[in-house]
Amino acid sequence: MAYIKPFAALRPVPNLVQDIASPPYDVMDDKEAREMAANKPLHFLHVLRSEIDLPEDVNPYDHIVYERAHQFLLHLIENGMMIRDAKPCYYVYRQIMNGRTQFGIVGCASVDEYQNNTIKKHELTRKDKQADRTRHIDIVNAQCGPIFLAYHGRPAINAIAEAIMQQEPLYDFVKNKHLMPVQHTAWRIDDDALIARIQQEFAAVECIYIADGHHRCAAASSVRDLRREASKEWTGQEEANYFLSVLFPAEQLHIMDYNRVVKDLNGLDKEAFLNKLEEKFTVENYQGQGSLHPGERHEVGMYLDKEWYRLRMKPGTFDESDAIASLDVSILQDNLLAPILGITDPTTDKRIRFVGGIRGLEELEQMVDNGAAVAFAMYPTSIEELFTVSDNNKQMPPKSTWFEPKLLSGLFVHELDEQSTT
Repeated sequence: MAYIKPFAALRPVPNLVQDIASPPYDVMDDKEAREMAANKPLHFLHVLRSEIDLPEDVNPYDHIVYERAHQFLLHLIENGMMIRDAKPCYYVYRQIMNGRTQFGIVGCASVDEYQNNTIKKHELTRKDKQADRTRHIDIVNAQCGPIFLAYHGRPAINAIAEAIMQQEPLYDFVKNKHLMPVQHTAWRIDDDALIARIQQEFAAVECIYIADGHHRCAAASSVRDLRREASKEWTGQEEANYFLSVLFPAEQLHIMDYNRVVKDLNGLDKEAFLNKLEEKFTVENYQGQGSLHPGERHEVGMYLDKEWYRLRMKPGTFDESDAIASLDVSILQDNLLAPILGITDPTTDKRIRFVGGIRGLEELEQMVDNGAAVAFAMYPTSIEELFTVSDNNKQMPPKSTWFEPKLLSGLFVHELDEQSTT
């Protein structure tokens, strides 16, 4: 049983939405963030990554960074660039990319349900990243980027959303990502009867899954606990008991490949490396045109010395009945990256880089041609695999899933203190 709460969103005025809306805080490094927001005075990265407005030698975890983020959000509000809706609402958020459509309900999920695992996880969180977002939420006094949640779809919720999408939208605009246009459209649901129906439908959902945003979930949970401990009159109804989310029916979602590039061959020459691969994989030189996209589970494309190879994982080298061990990213890690290339901890090893599928396999070729040793093109993890791992209370290996399109930040902000409406 899931409780999804409507809320009065803080959001951009329509004529400024394209200037304000930004990618999530964690899909770019500091240099990319500075370049993205350069000469864009309203860009929401000035809230999400406010270190970009300070000298490069400033510690990104310094208190001044979070305080600057708070002041910039206040600036947007006080100057009428962002407005608050007059009552708690749900919203529909639709994205169209490459001819594929997904639409979700924007609302606030429960911290209690996150903590009791009604909202299921599939990743471990890093303490430093969790602490960063905890301080950001607490000092800014708002959740500025939505958590990407998935659930087994319910026809009644889809029907309500589809009817709402026939109405005039709040926003409708296109942003390009890696030369691929993504259309973002949003509607408000403020009818009390529809709000009650949506809430009732979500109450029948047995569990919800985190698709993307584990650190923001953990941070929202930490902020709630900090504020509850500091309060003498905590009721459980405070806004900090909930976190900003977009909930998508699982059947609409698309997971892209999350690929690997390795700096060197761990002291091996090409021939020795290929020979070692054949112990656990069948290795076939690819004779086709262009890049090699794996066509099925347990198949990997490998780019080495300006050539593509198809690797197929030999039966018996992994346990197909194990939800974790049978993931392609696990098989590659356990049978190749660790034993052959010496990468035992991919989360900390500087010799490996991860490349989201949105960048294309040409990115892998370019990285290897420019000095890296080898790249691996993965077959995408499925949403069913993600659900199975979550249902078993296990964690997926790092960098297993890359969801596209990403949810924009700044479209909807969930403030943690009640404000006067405008």
